[in-house]
Amino acid sequence: MIVDCGIYRDGRRTDGPADFSDALAEARAEGHSFVWLGLHEPTEDEFERVSAEFGLHPLAVEDALKAHQRPKLEVYDDSVFVVLKPVVYEPASDKVFSGEVMLFMGDSFVVTVRHGEGAPLKVVRKRLEADPEVLRHGPTAVLYSIADAIVDHYLEVATELQTDMEELEAEVFSPEGGGSRNTASRIYTFKRQILEFRRATGPLVLPLARLSGTGQFVGSVPFVNDSARPFFRDVSDHLQRVNESVDALDRLVSDILSAHLAQMGVRQNDDMRKISAYAAMVAVPTLIAGVYGMNFDHMPELHWTWSYPLVILLMLALELLLFRTFKRRGWL
Repeated sequence: MIVDCGIYRDGRRTDGPADFSDALAEARAEGHSFVWLGLHEPTEDEFERVSAEFGLHPLAVEDALKAHQRPKLEVYDDSVFVVLKPVVYEPASDKVFSGEVMLFMGDSFVVTVRHGEGAPLKVVRKRLEADPEVLRHGPTAVLYSIADAIVDHYLEVATELQTDMEELEAEVFSPEGGGSRNTASRIYTFKRQILEFRRATGPLVLPLARLSGTGQFVGSVPFVNDSARPFFRDVSDHLQRVNESVDALDRLVSDILSAHLAQMGVRQNDDMRKISAYAAMVAVPTLIAGVYGMNFDHMPELHWTWSYPLVILLMLALELLLFRTFKRRGWL
């Protein structure tokens, strides 16, 4: 469905034709205007007219309809296709949810397609409309503002994950919580959330490198102003910070899981030592009682009056000796 359609002249939204086809024709005729069409999870029938009117490439249209794409940048003859993945973190459920924003840029137009939640398009459009100086740069300003808003929110999500990681770390190394049966499950679940976050941030490095013209990407991207490269480099720097945080979180959660498993192994060894100590303490009186319970006629001290209390005292003395020995060695 179409969420919004606006025509912008010299950085300001102006009244124009209600139909996006007429708005696009008018923007192209003026030469200094552009149309920004926003859609939310369009169906194939709804998007067919849009793709035909704006001349969008069939492969990019297919990606925009099916979603579930990696962040990427594709250059076609009449447009540029960019995929971004906004991320939302819900502390209540400790889960990371990712949506998708597909952006088509071409001659005097920007088409944004949103899938899922968390995309800041409404906020970005409102902020841009309040800043004509930025919006005057045309579709490039829209692409930069959306990418900047999404990457800035990555930083917020990384901070929230870091906070939850510290809480999880404190739980693992606490005397009571480290041995909980649910601890390993929580650690693994948290690691999956980091992986989901990495799927959004990692592949975005190359598209931003192309837009900023760094590394091996020295050529310009069609329909993107070269003067915007420093701004895209700033977004790329923020993304690098995010990826460094994600890598650090991933390594730390792996170390926490290893530490938790080591703690569980130590506790199991302690339990086995205790069981072995108590088994040894039970075996001594069992052995003595077994010997005197064999019912032989000729046994030493069998008919002696003090045999029974002497054997009982011997059992107690041996038990006390074993208990003190195991206690001194830390087995009990």
